[in-house]
Amino acid sequence: MIVFVDTNVLLDVLLERRLFLQDSVQIWTLAEKGEFQAFVSALSFPNAAYVLRRQGRQSVRRALGLLQAVFRSVPLDDDILAQAYESDLADYEDALQYFSALRAKATCLITRNIGHFPSDDLQVQTPQDFLAMHFSE
Repeated sequence: MIVFVDTNVLLDVLLERRLFLQDSVQIWTLAEKGEFQAFVSALSFPNAAYVLRRQGRQSVRRALGLLQAVFRSVPLDDDILAQAYESDLADYEDALQYFSALRAKATCLITRNIGHFPSDDLQVQTPQDFLAMHFSE
């Protein structure tokens, strides 16, 4: 299974956001164990670095190293930029994430903002829903 993980799920883990941490950590751990192929947009790396910058250079480097070790990145190229620009999605960054997920041939896009993405070409699920559907006991 190929899964695309939105930046907000990554940041839940990196920033230890209490309300969302448990499910997001589970997604990260399953990706790390190779339970599915996990992709992120190349844009997620500078976004994470920007958000984490106040924690210092070492924290940013550590976070980027962790991201690179677990997730494969989808290059942000002219085609994805054009698709996002030309799309009807209200948020350009979300459009970049969406078209990156399609480029990765993901079957699922995991995000906390499911209303921001169309679900015509792939499943859009919260971390909690994804885990319940695919990894419940």
